[in-house]
Amino acid sequence: MAEPPSIARLDEDGARRLGNLYNALEKEAGNFVGYPCNGRFDYRDLFHFLAFPLNNVGDPFVPSNFHLNTHLFEREVLETFRQLTHGSVDDVWGYMTNGGTEGNMYGIFLGRELFPEGLVYYSEDTHYSVNKILRCLHVRNIMIKSCPDGRIDLEDLRETVRIHRDVPPIVFANVGTTMKGAVDDIPGIRQIFDDLAIQSYYIHADAALSGMILPFVEEPEPWDFDAGVDSVSISGHKMVGSPIPCGVALARKSNVDRIARRIEYVGTLDTTLSGSRNAITPLFLWYALRTVGLDGFRRMVGECFEVADYAVEQLCRAGRNAWRHKNSITVVFDRPNPGVVSRWQLAVYGGTAHLITMPHVTCEHIDRFIADLGEKART
Repeated sequence: MAEPPSIARLDEDGARRLGNLYNALEKEAGNFVGYPCNGRFDYRDLFHFLAFPLNNVGDPFVPSNFHLNTHLFEREVLETFRQLTHGSVDDVWGYMTNGGTEGNMYGIFLGRELFPEGLVYYSEDTHYSVNKILRCLHVRNIMIKSCPDGRIDLEDLRETVRIHRDVPPIVFANVGTTMKGAVDDIPGIRQIFDDLAIQSYYIHADAALSGMILPFVEEPEPWDFDAGVDSVSISGHKMVGSPIPCGVALARKSNVDRIARRIEYVGTLDTTLSGSRNAITPLFLWYALRTVGLDGFRRMVGECFEVADYAVEQLCRAGRNAWRHKNSITVVFDRPNPGVVSRWQLAVYGGTAHLITMPHVTCEHIDRFIADLGEKART
């Protein structure tokens, strides 16, 4: 593609600053172990698509007047995620979001539209963005206690739902909590509704990280459409890996149809939260699914578990009381000093910290971290 003559080039100072930024980021990436973002990917084959003003505006399954889109590839990505979450082809619809927060907002939005008088229940271990979402949507809500391991306290939920049994419950279920990687007991939640003879309810599952882990383990906790959820949010920049935050929202078509609107301006349906949507990120996920493949992700998840077990063992030897949940790569341990937290970009809350053995995290990272932990403790 010929370069337009009007395109300006960066001056020497700007080029220097970008070079310095790249070098700084490259250095920081060597100690990136505290957050669930996969740094192991290579999308250079897709760079030339940045030459177009791509936009996936509107419903990915409906034609649009805006033809510079990647809807075809987005649909292929969504089909893979539909299968991974055991969604029926006739019952489940989806779209690619800009991340987990949008996917969670979409799920709560659908629940509120289905039950305008509904009451949202979420645990105290739920991601911080959910409280913000509830304020934005003006949805009535009650925070439920968490168990020490991070799962929602079913007894507290049962008693609270019983008190408000005249109002349809909208449950925000964690499939891998932010700090501890805990999976809420979705069958237990549904049993509460059965016991209280509650027939109208909505369950959204936040599976930001675990949504690309549980499909590849032998004994997954119930978490998806087979378990009875109504919508699921999964991040793309976490286990899959992407240089741009992104995610997938999946929901039952019958609930999506309630909010669909025809927009003449773009000639398509408005079924998503955002108007303009990223059209590059579907290519990233499509490329990863095609090159790594589902068998490749299965092996990758297994390798992450091996590094997680190694991290638990080495941290316990260092006296840090480390542990992890079954089917989780989030390793929880005693909070270290601020210098270690900053150097290794650890997520911390109260007296605990965690590291997450994403695909780019190796046993060598763990060894260097443990050595640094011991060195900092002595100084």
